Amino acid sequence: MATKRMNVLVYSGNGSTVESVRQCLHSLRRLLSPNYAVITVTGDAIIKEPWTASCALLVFPGGADMGYCRTLNGAGNRRISQFVERGGPYLGLCAGGYYGSKRCEFEVGDKKMEVIGDRELAFFPGTCRGSAFPGFVYHSEEGARAAQLKVSKTALTGGSVPEIFRCYYNGGGVFVDAPKYHDKGVEILASFAEKINVDPGEGAAAVVYCKVGEGAAILMSPHPEFAAANLDRQADGPGFPKVVDDLAADDKPRMDFLRACLTKLGLQVNQEQNSVPTLSRLHLSSLSPSDTSELLVSLQDLISVQDGEEFIKDENDTFLLEKPSAWSMDSVGVTLSGTENENTDDEAAEDRIVDYDKILKRLMIHEKDHPASKETPYFNHEAFFASLKDYQSKLPEHKGLFGKHVLYGEVVTSTNTMLEKNTQLLRHLPTGFTATATVQVAGRGRGSNVWVSPAGCLIFSTVIRHPMSLHPQKPVVFLQYLAALAIVEGIQTYDPGFHDLPVKLKWPNDIYALDPISKTYAKIGGILVNSHYSSHEYLSVVGIGLNTTNTRPSTSLNALGPLHSFTPEKLLARILTSLSNLYSRFCRTGFDESLEKLYYKHWLHRDQIVTLEAEGGVRARIKGITRDWGLLVAEELGWEDRGTGRVWTLQSDSNSFDFFKGLVKHKT
Repeated sequence: MATKRMNVLVYSGNGSTVESVRQCLHSLRRLLSPNYAVITVTGDAIIKEPWTASCALLVFPGGADMGYCRTLNGAGNRRISQFVERGGPYLGLCAGGYYGSKRCEFEVGDKKMEVIGDRELAFFPGTCRGSAFPGFVYHSEEGARAAQLKVSKTALTGGSVPEIFRCYYNGGGVFVDAPKYHDKGVEILASFAEKINVDPGEGAAAVVYCKVGEGAAILMSPHPEFAAANLDRQADGPGFPKVVDDLAADDKPRMDFLRACLTKLGLQVNQEQNSVPTLSRLHLSSLSPSDTSELLVSLQDLISVQDGEEFIKDENDTFLLEKPSAWSMDSVGVTLSGTENENTDDEAAEDRIVDYDKILKRLMIHEKDHPASKETPYFNHEAFFASLKDYQSKLPEHKGLFGKHVLYGEVVTSTNTMLEKNTQLLRHLPTGFTATATVQVAGRGRGSNVWVSPAGCLIFSTVIRHPMSLHPQKPVVFLQYLAALAIVEGIQTYDPGFHDLPVKLKWPNDIYALDPISKTYAKIGGILVNSHYSSHEYLSVVGIGLNTTNTRPSTSLNALGPLHSFTPEKLLARILTSLSNLYSRFCRTGFDESLEKLYYKHWLHRDQIVTLEAEGGVRARIKGITRDWGLLVAEELGWEDRGTGRVWTLQSDSNSFDFFKGLVKHKT
C-alpha cells in the first residue's frame, strides 16, 4: 500500500519569519486547496516525525537561513535530501533559496551582515549570492522593491505564463552561473530584468529548477507568494507605497507564475484562484423548536446587551444574537456563490490574510421553526431532524440527546474551535450539542495537522460532558475510539445494503476507505477530541471531518460504489445516533468485551507487523488495545517472527502510527 501525498509542509521553525510563513500559507492555500492540506512543520518534526510519506511538497519560506542550518544540519537535512532524491518536491523562497544552494554568499564585506558558507542540501550545485539589490535590512521594508522578472516560457509551459512581471523582493540572491549547470539538470525559470548589485556570473537567474534524483527543487530569490494586499503601505522604506501599487498591478501574472512553478513540481493546482472565504451566518435550532428557547434561557448569564443588541462575548469569538423577525428574508444570499457578504469587513472583500477570530459571528436563533431551505441552501434542517427522529426510534433505549441542538453555518472558522475555544459557552452546552458546517476555513487536526474541509465534507463537532466519577473505569480517552466506531457503524447501517462498504479504522483516530481506483486504503476522515476538566466532569469536544461527496484530496464515500449515495443531513443523523448508543453503552459497561470485538471488527491493524522506532527499531506485532486505558499493545518478534513474550503498551497522544510503512514513532 502507498499513502496518498496530501500535505504541503511549510517550515515555521528557527530562522523563518512569521510574516513569510503567513504569506506563504495564504497563497499556497488559495492555489492548492482543496487538493492538499497546507500546514506548518517545525524543525523537530522534520527530524523526528514520519512526514515524508504523506508530503506532497516541502516549502522553506523567507527568513534567515543560518537558523535553518543550526536546526537541521545533519539529521534534518539528510531526511530532506532523501525525501527529494526519492521523488519529493522542494520549494525554497528567498532564504529557502539560499538554503537549497551548495554555497551561500550574503552581503560579503559587511561585517554585521556577512554570511558565507557551504550548505548541505546543495540542490542548486552552485552559489546563491546576494543581496541582488542594495539596501536590505532585517525585519524592515527599507530594501524592499518590486523587482522585474523575465520569465522563460520554454521552461515553464503550464497554463498562462507572463513574459515579464514585477514581484516582491527583499534580500534574495542571484543563482551564479546558472546556465553552466544545465547538464546537471538546472533550468532557469526567471531572470532579473534589471541591473543587480552583485556579480551574477553568466546570466542573472532569479528562479531556478533543479532536478535532484527522482525529485526536484525550485529555488526563488524573490517572493511571488507575497500578495500586495497583505503588505503594510505604512511600513518603513522609501517609496514603499509605490512598491505596493506596482505589485498590485501585477498581481495576476504573479499568481500565474507561482501556479506554473507549482505545476512544474507536479502538484495539482487550481486554475482559478480561490477567493478569500467569507464567514456566513450561524443558525441555532433544535429537534423541537421550543427546546431552543430552553437552551437560550440557560445561556442568559452569558448574554450582554449593547445599544439594544444582544451579544455573547467569549474567549475566542463574539456572537451577535439575531431573531428571524429582525432579519428580512429579502436579504438572504447564498454565501458560497458570493452573492452576499455576511461580514462586510474590507479585508474579506480583497485578497487579504483574514483574522477570522476577530470577525463578529452572527447567530440566528430559531425558536419557532427550523431554518428554511432558503436560509441554509446547503443543509436541509427538516431532512436532518426527520432522519434523526427515525434513527432515534430504532435505538435500544429509544432516547438520544445527540443532535437535539444543532448550530449550523455554511462557512465557519472551525466547528471544533467554536465550541472548544469558547470555554464559557462550552460550560453551558449539554451533551450532544452539535456544531456543523458546509465549509470550514481553519479546520483543526491531531497535533499540527489540519483536515482539508471544502464543500462535500461532512464536518461537525459534538459536546460530551463525561462525569469524573466514571473516569476510573470508563476513561475519557476512549471517546476517540467510540467516535471512530460511530462513524464506521453509521456508514454501514446508513441504509440496507451498505453493510459491506470497505471502511476501516486506523489507530487511534482516522477513518480509511478502499479507494476503488487505486485499490488501496485512503484516508477519508479524521477525529479530534479535546477535553477540559471542570467541576467534577470532563468537557469534551469530539470533532469529525469525513469526505462524503468530495473526492479530493483522497477519495469519498460516494465514490465507493454507484449504488451507495450519502447525503450530509442523513449521514450526520446516523453517526450521531450511533455515537449516542455507543456512549450510553460505554457509560454502563466501559470498553467491555462486546465493544472490543466491535472495534476489532473494523480496524486495520490486527496482527500487523510494525517497527517500534523509539525502542531501537524492534520488530513487533500489533495485538490490540488495552480495555482499561486504550493503549496500543505490541509484542516483540524474534526468530522467524515468533513472539518473544515482551510487550509494549503505547499511548495515542505520545506516538504516531504510519500504517503504510508499518512504523510506530514517538511523538515529540
